[in-house]
Amino acid sequence: MSRIVFFVDGFNVYHALDDNAQYHQYKWLNYAALARCYVTRKDIIEKVLYFTAYAHWNPAKVARHRILKKALEVEGVEIVFGKFKKRTKKCRARCKMEYRTFEEKQTDVNIAIKLFQCAIDDDFDRAIIVSGDGDLIPAVKAVKQSFPAKEIGLVIPIGRRAEELKQVCDFHMKMKQKHLAVCQFPKTIVIDPAKKIVLQRPPTWT
Repeated sequence: MSRIVFFVDGFNVYHALDDNAQYHQYKWLNYAALARCYVTRKDIIEKVLYFTAYAHWNPAKVARHRILKKALEVEGVEIVFGKFKKRTKKCRARCKMEYRTFEEKQTDVNIAIKLFQCAIDDDFDRAIIVSGDGDLIPAVKAVKQSFPAKEIGLVIPIGRRAEELKQVCDFHMKMKQKHLAVCQFPKTIVIDPAKKIVLQRPPTWT
């Protein structure tokens, strides 16, 4: 029996789904259910931590994201927020013109901090990171060096490779389409029947 904490890199998973049209239908994803796909019946899932940020410049995206957040909280998933920052980039084409864009910040740092905190607090025997982001390699190495008895595993988002990150983890698994299909929230989630509080799957997530 192992005590397990999941660390879900929300945007890494989101972009894995968003980059391939056949996976768009799986964005209404129950990460608590997904976590259960990667453990045995004898294991105990202590926490599922979901790391994300609101795309504040796009109200429609924020509205959909808030619905997902509420659905995950109903399932006991803990949400850890980062944020987006404006950044100036230069066009890689011939024009070489500069443009403003937004980049998500703090997720890898937040995952690293929580990974250490949970190790220090002895919250897990195994930590499982759901991401393909190589920026997490230093954090994994540091935690493994400080807590050699604890294992760190990896679930690689669908369609990703994460070869370097795989090398520093104790074990790795792949996210498959069958996992995504069986771990969708129902179309309608009733939170409070008396007050008629319900959550609806965003219509564009089909």
